[in-house]
Amino acid sequence: MSKANDRILVLDDDAGVVSYLVEVLSAAGFTCIGESDPKRALQRAQQPDVALVVSDVEMPELRGPALLAALHAERPEVPVVLMTAFGSVDLAVSCMRAGAADFVTKPFKAEALVHAIQRVLRERALVKEVKRLKSAATAAVSARGLVAKSDAMKRVLDLAERAAKAETPVLLTGESGTGKSAVAQFIHRASGRSGSFVELNCASLPSNLVESELFGVRKGAFTDAREDRPGLFVEAEAGTLFLDEIGELPLESQPKLLAAVETRKIRAVGSSKQTTVDARLIAATNRSLEDALRNHQFRPDLYYRLNVIRIEIPPLRERREDIVPLLDAYLPQVSKRAGRDVWEIEQDAMSWLQSQYWAGNVRELLNLVERAVTLSTGGALKVESFERPSTSPTGGDPLAAAVSERWPLERLELAYVRRMLAEVGGNKAEAARVLGIDRRTLYAKLAEVPEKD
Repeated sequence: MSKANDRILVLDDDAGVVSYLVEVLSAAGFTCIGESDPKRALQRAQQPDVALVVSDVEMPELRGPALLAALHAERPEVPVVLMTAFGSVDLAVSCMRAGAADFVTKPFKAEALVHAIQRVLRERALVKEVKRLKSAATAAVSARGLVAKSDAMKRVLDLAERAAKAETPVLLTGESGTGKSAVAQFIHRASGRSGSFVELNCASLPSNLVESELFGVRKGAFTDAREDRPGLFVEAEAGTLFLDEIGELPLESQPKLLAAVETRKIRAVGSSKQTTVDARLIAATNRSLEDALRNHQFRPDLYYRLNVIRIEIPPLRERREDIVPLLDAYLPQVSKRAGRDVWEIEQDAMSWLQSQYWAGNVRELLNLVERAVTLSTGGALKVESFERPSTSPTGGDPLAAAVSERWPLERLELAYVRRMLAEVGGNKAEAARVLGIDRRTLYAKLAEVPEKD
């Protein structure tokens, strides 16, 4: 039965048929409205209280497929039950393929139509309940602000939660797009600090502007300094300063950052006075700082000061269990933002998404889904809704990616070990057997920190 505020819209070009069906369906407990003009019916169908449409498939002004297209253009979630004469069964079948929920063949008994409507409404209610449960499950998974179904990400969040309670600097490492900024924001929220979360990408500024951006500048310090301007340390007072791509920080600026972290005092460019600051520092890099140390591009003293609590964020291909909850959480957001009514990703498409290499990690995945949603007409996303990820210059081949990106052998070996562990569902004994090593060796390899270029 329909809810009191839900209506069934009955459409037929014969007003007598409309009147009869409204009477029959009302007697069965449905709230009904009738229309014999297709244009008026389409306008009425746009109202949010219309839960289902019952329509003739053959009308002078609007035949079945055109009717369905017009209805679904505005309300794709509203099911349509079609009534068709025996000779139009082929047309009704084509309408079913186009999205009709069911059809009954004329002449029919009133009970047949009532049963068809009840079945479709039950299915509609079930779909809504599944969506509600998925939403609740997603909320539970991301209750701490991040999706973490995989053991790997649960470990990341557990460590981040413990690190949040300290004042010690945190170093986040991991490939580009794994979510280092999101983890940094999580640490800030969990820390209870009252100030702002302030972010700077160290690769985005010319080297001569880094210090004025971090520490501030006094009027007249250089030609373009026309007024006093506080730096990011001051903006992050009582909060968190997140320095992304810390490996790109100019070598000449690193001693001043080290001094600021150790003494909690800064001096603005052009000033003779020091200012005490209270900003928690979190740094992140997708490069190997160890390589930078060996190449004399990063100061050892700053490295050791930042590398007190280190959190490695695994790539998406090593935590594929997170893909479904990630998309369950993201799809409603991007659908609303794009003005599209996309409510699910079909299972084949989801399986395809889970099978990809994702060289660009979470960022690549979400960008691909956003494109698919934006270009969709609503409904469910299918495999063909997606373009194959193209961010990997090697076509998604992990071995070719390793060669292209010049991975050290240790990193390639660790990536293979982790991938094999994921393939066997986390069973370490089975992974060790397949790899031809004992479990103690496997544990030792999993504890290694890979070096990255």
